[in-house]
Amino acid sequence: MITIIGAGVIGLAVAAQLAEKGRDVYVLEKNETFGRETSSRNSETIHAGFYYPAGSLKATTCVEGNALLYELCGKHEIGHRKTGKLVVATGDEEVGKLGSLLERGRTNGVKGLRMLSRRELRELEPNVEAVAAMLSPWSGTVDSHALMRFFAKSALDKGAQIAYRSEVSAIERLSNGYQVTVTEGERCFPFRTQILINCAGLSSDRMARLAGIDVDRAGYRLFYCKGEYFSVGNNKSQFLKRLVYPVPEPGSGGTGIHATLDMGGRLRLGPNARYVDEVDYTVDVSQKRVFFDAVKPFLPFIEYRDLEPEMAGIRPKLLGQGGDSRDFIIRHESDKGLPGFINLVGIESPGLTGAPAIARYVARMVNAIL
Repeated sequence: MITIIGAGVIGLAVAAQLAEKGRDVYVLEKNETFGRETSSRNSETIHAGFYYPAGSLKATTCVEGNALLYELCGKHEIGHRKTGKLVVATGDEEVGKLGSLLERGRTNGVKGLRMLSRRELRELEPNVEAVAAMLSPWSGTVDSHALMRFFAKSALDKGAQIAYRSEVSAIERLSNGYQVTVTEGERCFPFRTQILINCAGLSSDRMARLAGIDVDRAGYRLFYCKGEYFSVGNNKSQFLKRLVYPVPEPGSGGTGIHATLDMGGRLRLGPNARYVDEVDYTVDVSQKRVFFDAVKPFLPFIEYRDLEPEMAGIRPKLLGQGGDSRDFIIRHESDKGLPGFINLVGIESPGLTGAPAIARYVARMVNAIL
């Protein structure tokens, strides 16, 4: 038996991949349905793969996942838009940073990246103000809920089972697998599984701890980084055709407050990046001024009155405030005395894009175990 903890986009993609060989696959999810946390509270961007260090899991799974995701969405009619993305430099001092992103992207195998002059940018997006930009034609947007619904149905059709309102409360190592205790309301029950895969997202460090891993010593402790979003009204969505991002600031916790167009063509700004101690999805309306000031230099058509608070999400970060980005943790923990236990910790952006590639990566691990 293979048990997966977590029914976010990663857990569901892994379940759909592993169930292909007719194995007994079970998914445990503490919430009442799939994707109630990080997987459904994000920009829904299909990333291309130029932000991440060469050879990292973030880079390799993003580039592979980008191609797989477009293929998957086209074949199964999952809502998506290949809009393309612009990363814009608002001052001459940022142009060099754009060049570094371009070179990193090309090293990572990202297709079609090119620099744009101010004139070329204005031809593509006349309402965007910048001295230069980088165009990423393979970036876009996906309906994350439809994608998760597809993975869930695919897993179920292949014989997997998904148990909702089922929270893992204990993990015990056995000679030939694990005893997992699940809490369902007032009821607790244990069961045995040969392979246990931790895709618990915001709770993934806690699941690792339940399995007996010292998360601080292993570097698995998560830090919650909140990202809020504001929608843009007054018919301003017609002013853009592509996603527009600023040049990212190192140590900021994200790619900067950017503009995205959802599947309905609605314009949205976000996310910001604020480290918090608890999971809280309320939007701080006082951030409206921060959002406006952040985008006004490159989106001069936006007015303060256009912005309305929309939603918030939490990123599971492996480094706290001011730290550089760390790579995904995806590993079989046999060297920690936990054979058959596979950890996925710190799966933040570009996890949505990388989901089908991450699922294949985990499947190779499972095949090596069985």
